[in-house]
Amino acid sequence: MKRRFLALAAAAALLLGGCAAQAEPAGKLRRYEASFLTLFDTVTTIVGYAQSEEEFRRTAQDLHDGLLEYHQLFDIYHDYDGIVNLKTVNDRAGGDPVEVERRIIDLLLFCRELEELTGGRVDVSMGSVLALWHDARSEGVDDPEHAALPGDGALEEAAEHTGFRLLEIDEQASTVRLTDPLARLDVGAVAKGYAVEQVCRSAPAGLLVSVGGNVRATGPKPEGDAPWVVGVQEPDGGKQDYLHTLYIERQSVVSSGDYQRYFTVDGVRYHHIIDPDTLRPGGLWRAVTVVCADSGLADGLSTALFLLPREEGEELALRCGAQAMWVALDGELSYTGGFLELVRT
Repeated sequence: MKRRFLALAAAAALLLGGCAAQAEPAGKLRRYEASFLTLFDTVTTIVGYAQSEEEFRRTAQDLHDGLLEYHQLFDIYHDYDGIVNLKTVNDRAGGDPVEVERRIIDLLLFCRELEELTGGRVDVSMGSVLALWHDARSEGVDDPEHAALPGDGALEEAAEHTGFRLLEIDEQASTVRLTDPLARLDVGAVAKGYAVEQVCRSAPAGLLVSVGGNVRATGPKPEGDAPWVVGVQEPDGGKQDYLHTLYIERQSVVSSGDYQRYFTVDGVRYHHIIDPDTLRPGGLWRAVTVVCADSGLADGLSTALFLLPREEGEELALRCGAQAMWVALDGELSYTGGFLELVRT
């Protein structure tokens, strides 16, 4: 689930860990922001207030280092020296149980609950199917003239190797095992939001953190308790084109949409959000935005609501204490009642 949100408060972020103070100090505090390109294959931006650049830089670096640990643990594509991660679990599918860090156990337990909560719409055991779409998209982007869809037969065969029944989690032994050698985990619908939530829970109050658009505020701005302002991107617009701007204080904002990662075959655009029922990209909505306290839950819900009809999605959102906005295929907007209370413009 990759997101393209732009936090308005972080619109001018520097790259590679640079920090910048705003020209106008806020009392004894000044506003700083830092950006990194080393986490979850996207841009991470941290915005906050501090008495000095050095103080803010330490805070930003601590957040970066915490997120980096989760990035490496949850990575399904790369190995890291001395780290047993989800790629290790996938590589050893069908073999012996793999001893992993408790943080991987906790993520997978959360994912299992999310799969049950969403009626299977968010299922991290779909890795064998998602890998076919990932490869097709990568090849289609690199060589558009020869872009092609995964074959129906290949998708159906891959779907035979999915399901949480294939994942054994032993909390006491801290081990994980995929019982099917062709099964694969793919936590892309959850990992960023979950990692952001875990790190932000112990972060100082009054920060705004955006990891590829998974936005989490750890409290209002410290000067005047003012809320942060976050923009919700218009699907067919540029990075500065917003459907709404929202006020948030201790909440997360996450969106899923058909405009974020896609490739084109015979003039038809195919995005990355795959419906487990059809094994094809969902076609109900252009985008869905979710606001709730927990960034991991918001990340998963944005995918689930993108794949669910309106009434089912609203019932799920409200049951989880979340607010949501839907962008229909014709561009019409609809909302849960509480969402409009967050709208600034």
